[in-house]
Amino acid sequence: MSTIDFSKIQELIITTATDVGIKILGAIVFWVIGRWLISIALGMIRNALERQKVDPTVLRYVGSVVTVTLNILLVIGILGYFGIQTTTFAALFATAGIAIGAAWAGLLSNFAAGVFLIVLRPFKVGDFVTAGGITGTVTEIGLFSSTINTPDNISTMVGNSKILGDTVQNFSHSPYRRVDLKCQLSGAANHQAAIALLKEKISAIPNVVSSPSVEIDILEFNLVGPVLAVRPYCNNDHYWQVYFDTNKVMLESLSAGGFPAPMSAQNVIMTQA
Repeated sequence: MSTIDFSKIQELIITTATDVGIKILGAIVFWVIGRWLISIALGMIRNALERQKVDPTVLRYVGSVVTVTLNILLVIGILGYFGIQTTTFAALFATAGIAIGAAWAGLLSNFAAGVFLIVLRPFKVGDFVTAGGITGTVTEIGLFSSTINTPDNISTMVGNSKILGDTVQNFSHSPYRRVDLKCQLSGAANHQAAIALLKEKISAIPNVVSSPSVEIDILEFNLVGPVLAVRPYCNNDHYWQVYFDTNKVMLESLSAGGFPAPMSAQNVIMTQA
């Protein structure tokens, strides 16, 4: 009957425990260093996006996506360090990615469009735009959709793919914007005197910029008389104030100046049989 060599068993246990302990210690060091590197990478990405004045909500989404992705890669690396085959995990992630991509094609297209909106920056939070068929002020740029508050105070969410695939008008991009109005004159009115008076009065309206100056000229004619194109310029923030004040000034100044009121008239000729 053979005797058990306890010394060899003890030596085997010590050797195995030492190897496992070293690997566990290495995994801990690997995890700590990996987390430290991830935090540095996140800080660099966050600083870069903040310099680009990216919306804070987008910053949080990007941080979450990058954190999850890097942590998954870190766990796979640690498992590989322990000798566990990671090709199976990679295949599972690839399969899951294909399945999710097929099921969430619309969401992924909105996500991709959101990334392009962040990079291309056709508008930013606070801009007054027309995007995806909606006109209003941008209140949030998300990874999947953006929120636009319309002038009648309705918060509207628009998919980023719809925004990117449609025409985008950014009214806040330029320092000033033109207000397009019309003014009907009577056919008996002195149009030159009316134009001079309107230029003087409209230029004095608050928030109308001096350069470019107010543009007023004859646009068209109708049965009543000439129609003037009245075009003052102002900052987008004062658009509606200038719009309504210009209408008021046109009415009051022409009336006070003694210009005849435009009225539609017809000449009726009657003949007796």
